[in-house]
Amino acid sequence: MIRLLDDMPAGVLGFEAIGDVELHDYLNVFVPAIESAVAEHGKARLVYVLGPEFDEYEGDAAWEDLKLGLRHPASFERIAIVTDARWASPAIKMFSILWPGQARAFPLTDLAAAKAWAAEGDA
Repeated sequence: MIRLLDDMPAGVLGFEAIGDVELHDYLNVFVPAIESAVAEHGKARLVYVLGPEFDEYEGDAAWEDLKLGLRHPASFERIAIVTDARWASPAIKMFSILWPGQARAFPLTDLAAAKAWAAEGDA
């Protein structure tokens, strides 16, 4: 499931993935929040926590994630991925070449720094 995080800086959306992320979670939580932020601000800034309770993305949810990115290719201004997964930092470096915005990985202990980084600039 995906849940919205409270206590986020102005202009920053916070999400946490818990257990398996399924299509209905993605469509009912993630997509509406992103669409609303893009409609209101033209851009989205995200903090996305993949903590120890996160298991995996269901295939349909991963596909919807890709489609959302294709619908808004220049709308993701900053994405902070907060996780202790070892694959995150190299994957973000590789995929950030394709994103017009900035992306950065943070360890779980640095959630506050991830929030601050996502909020930097002209939010």
